[in-house]
Amino acid sequence: MATNLQDKSTHSTVPSYRPRARSGRHRVERIWENSPKRLVPQTITLTGRILRRWARDPSTVVQSLLMPVVLLATLNIVLEDGVSLVTGESALYGSVPLIAMVGAMTGAINGGVGIMREHSEGLLARLWAMPVHRASGLLSRLLADMARVLVTTLVILAAGTAMGFRFRQGILESLLWIAIPVMFGVAFSVMVLTLALYSSNTIVVEATDVVAAFLMFFSTGFVPLDQYPEWIQPFVENQPMSCAIETMRGLSIGGPVLEPLVKTLIWTGGIVAVCVGPLGLGYRKASMRG
Repeated sequence: MATNLQDKSTHSTVPSYRPRARSGRHRVERIWENSPKRLVPQTITLTGRILRRWARDPSTVVQSLLMPVVLLATLNIVLEDGVSLVTGESALYGSVPLIAMVGAMTGAINGGVGIMREHSEGLLARLWAMPVHRASGLLSRLLADMARVLVTTLVILAAGTAMGFRFRQGILESLLWIAIPVMFGVAFSVMVLTLALYSSNTIVVEATDVVAAFLMFFSTGFVPLDQYPEWIQPFVENQPMSCAIETMRGLSIGGPVLEPLVKTLIWTGGIVAVCVGPLGLGYRKASMRG
């Protein structure tokens, strides 16, 4: 009888067991592969792995931190006098939010290319075969992107502050200002990861940088809305980057916040709603194919 029990325990690979004391008695607690108890620690571990890999990659560090600061300084030199004459306020209140949004979007390409590389190398398949919570793989990538966008936004904000950018509203508005690019950046990462899982090469993923550049040049953070031709003003005013920039402008120096914030939330929620299903399915298929 003891031998039979031992044989059965060695072949039971789905759940794991550990002894746990309760009220002076020992009992066996079954922890299943997809148990919520595993999700948080495993997601944190995988997130740390991704962040360490990015930190050790010089091109990722330069793209995420150095290039946005250089671009912000360039825009400030080129646009400061012209925008100040037209609007009566510093161009930094448009360019700092603009570069924060650009940094949030362009950095997402690293996650997309990374997941394609891990798929081709078989890492996704190995993780799928291990006793790891199924959701931790995707959640760790989104959490890592959230950390990346947050650090990038804080670096850009520090650079903008050194150039003269100031918050004229309260602490709550300042925190919401920081949350806007983080929120939209994660949604954009969801889209990029979805494209990566359904693409056979990196061209489609890399093309998202072109989209970000296009939105940057046709946004209210680049020049005021009335400086664009009338026929394109509706697009400029309502595209996601402009909505976020106007929200952040109002949170920093005052002005309308509710309408652009609602538009930003609609864009963010819409992207996530469209992509979350295909993202989960694509990740599952990519992991099972190996």
